[in-house]
Amino acid sequence: MSHRIITGSRALVVAATLIMIPALPLAAQGRGGGGRGGAQNPKAAAPIDLTGYWVSVVDEDWRFRMVMPPAGDYMGVPMTAEAGKVAATWDPAKDEASGDVCKAFGAPSLFRQPGHLHITWQDDQTLQVEMDAGKQTRLLHFGKSKPPAGPSTLQGDSVADWETAGVRSLKVETSHLKAGYLRKNGVPYSENATVLEYYDTLKERDGSIMLVVTTSVTDPQYLREPFIVTTHFKKQNSDAGWSPSACTAKW
Repeated sequence: MSHRIITGSRALVVAATLIMIPALPLAAQGRGGGGRGGAQNPKAAAPIDLTGYWVSVVDEDWRFRMVMPPAGDYMGVPMTAEAGKVAATWDPAKDEASGDVCKAFGAPSLFRQPGHLHITWQDDQTLQVEMDAGKQTRLLHFGKSKPPAGPSTLQGDSVADWETAGVRSLKVETSHLKAGYLRKNGVPYSENATVLEYYDTLKERDGSIMLVVTTSVTDPQYLREPFIVTTHFKKQNSDAGWSPSACTAKW
C-alpha cells in the first residue's frame, strides 16, 4: 500500500511495508473525471468515491488504539515540555465528572478510534463523515460552502478540495478546534491546533477497497513538529457492524 508523507504544503507518495498486499490507487486504474467540465460541482467532479461504510483496519499503534494506553506513555508524539506537564495532570474521572468525555474524539484524533465510518454527500458541496465511535459527525465543505465560523468545536471547520495532479485524493484543512486529546491518555492538543488530511482510495489484489487517511496535526503550543499518522479503513458492502456508541473517557 502507498503512504502519503506530508512535508510543509506538499505531499509525496512513498512505498511502505505493511501487512496488506501492495495496491494501486483507484484513480490510477481508470477512475477519474475531476478534470472534466470546469463548471462541475464537487460531488460531480469527484475523482474518487469515498461514500459508503468503512471499518477500521488497525495495523499499527495497536497498543495506543485498541486498549487504553497507560498514563505517561507518549511514545511517538513530539510533545513540548508544556504538553508533558498538561498530560501529567490527566484524570479521566475528572473528565467524566465535568461531562467532558469526548476530548479524544475531535478531528485531530477521531479516526484513531477503532470503529466504522459512514460517508455520504450532504449536498453537492459538502461531504458528511459519521463515526460510530463517539457518535461524531464531520462536515467537509468545498470552496465557498464553508459556513461562518462560530464557537470552537470538537470537529472544527473543515475546508475540502479535490487534488487531481498525480495521485488523486481529497485534501482537507481543519481549524477552529476545541482543545482535546491526541490520545486517550491525555496527550493534549490546543485550540491553536490545525489539521491537514489527505484521503486516498486503493484497490487490493483481492478486490477489497481501502481508504487511507493521512493526518498531520500542527500545534505551536503542544507539538514541537507536526504529528503525522496514517489510518486505514476497508470498504464494506453494507452497514454490518455499524453501532453508534457514546464517547467515553475510560476504555
